[in-house]
Amino acid sequence: MSKPRVLISDSMSSLAVSVFEERGVEVVQSSKLSVEELHDTIKDFDGLAIRSSTTVTPELLEHAKRLRVVGRAGIGVDNVDVPACTARGIVVMNTPFGNAITTAEHAMAMMLSLARHIPQASTSTHQGLWEKSKFMGMELTGKLLGLVGAGNIGSIVAKKAIGYGLRVQAYDPFLTEERAANLGVTKVDLETLLDSSDIVSLHVPKTPETANIIDASAINRMKKGAMLINCARGGLVDELALKAALDSGHLRGAALDVFAEEPARDNPLFGTPNLICTPHLGAATTEAQEKVAVQVAEQMSDYLLNDAITNALNAPNLSAEEARKLKPYLQLAQRLGSFVGQLTNDPIKSLTVTYAGDIIGLNTDPLTTQVTQSLLEQHQSSVNAVNAREIARDRNIDVIDAHSDSSDEYQCRMTVAVKTESLDRHIAGTLIRNRPRVIDVKGIPLESELGEHMVYITNEDTPGVVGAIGTTAGDAGINIANLHLGRDNERSTAIALLEVDEKVSSDDVTALQSLNGITDVKYLHFPPLV
Repeated sequence: MSKPRVLISDSMSSLAVSVFEERGVEVVQSSKLSVEELHDTIKDFDGLAIRSSTTVTPELLEHAKRLRVVGRAGIGVDNVDVPACTARGIVVMNTPFGNAITTAEHAMAMMLSLARHIPQASTSTHQGLWEKSKFMGMELTGKLLGLVGAGNIGSIVAKKAIGYGLRVQAYDPFLTEERAANLGVTKVDLETLLDSSDIVSLHVPKTPETANIIDASAINRMKKGAMLINCARGGLVDELALKAALDSGHLRGAALDVFAEEPARDNPLFGTPNLICTPHLGAATTEAQEKVAVQVAEQMSDYLLNDAITNALNAPNLSAEEARKLKPYLQLAQRLGSFVGQLTNDPIKSLTVTYAGDIIGLNTDPLTTQVTQSLLEQHQSSVNAVNAREIARDRNIDVIDAHSDSSDEYQCRMTVAVKTESLDRHIAGTLIRNRPRVIDVKGIPLESELGEHMVYITNEDTPGVVGAIGTTAGDAGINIANLHLGRDNERSTAIALLEVDEKVSSDDVTALQSLNGITDVKYLHFPPLV
């Protein structure tokens, strides 16, 4: 098997190259490609590692026929069209923790600089003016800091600010009271935070909900003399409204590391005396760049080599250890999803995967995704673990992951149930010696492995049917490797699962279907287990 290939298209620490090579991934670093050159080059790579200069567009993806993963060395993915990647089954990863400390420290540096006019005083002193009285500062101890966002970076800022003697409150819809107490902050709503904070610092991603979260109305609510800091994302602050508040003196000052348009070479805020600005330096430390380069290389290597998914924005996370433990369960999920998909021709309204036994203690999200993928593959091409859930949503299929505490004769049980307009169908399976087996079809107990070539037959439970099946199969040259039978009640509906050596033709299926007592015949194909 050839090595997976990764292209690093932005400037990145050489440690990333070392990690890829040590893991057995072929890597090419070329950070000065034009858009046209990147389009021509990307076709030969399985992975694309980027920072902020490369933009991953639908046009680029048109040329990326082999691409399986995009890794962003950093937290923001504004330069990646994630929905377009998802539609093509490409995993998008970031490194949300590698630069958290560095960005939090930059926010604190901005806070201190605002409070003590450090940039302005430095410039004045360089000019020999010695303007001590002009730069009267403000103590931070005892002041109230309001954090908009208390995730990875916001929580670090909170701890550092408390160390400086600030009181801290936070607005974050995902912040629990318990987590707030552990951080030593007070959880408040946004209006309360704006009304009462001496300093407001932003630590949220830019989304439709957070775009211009600090608009003219929000700025007008802020205390007169308050300060605003944004080291998160451009577009969170209405820049014209901020300039008006700084010019009028409503705000004492502001510090921005990010802007609505970057690179920010011309901005209405530039030249405002009480504004401190830096060119998106939040993650710009040697330590942070090395961390995110190593992390993105490790994550991408783990995915390309072991199917492990870490810090993905569009796929369930699955560690290398989890991938190892889940491998036989994923094979079972693949078999059951494919089984149901091959038997079901009508549009599916819902898919429910129920887990029982020791499987409950595992990460079942990837298993449900595998069932969904394997089911959809029978009706649609280009389905994988990344886009399966989205394709199900597009087809209005409600995917449900359920756990059952009921006792069972099997150590584990996975049940796949689908509903259509006309029927409800379910199939259950288990692992025996780590190999997948079907144990229940439509409520009929039946224990069978699922080989590469299978014939599924439903029939009336009457004498002679099984013999007729064997005779007809023999006449057609179909060699039966295994035959498994099941029925719900005596002289009622029965099921036969035949494992055969080769693909069964449609003519042979028709011949079996024509036998007396046979109600349905399906040839089923499953990929070999690896």
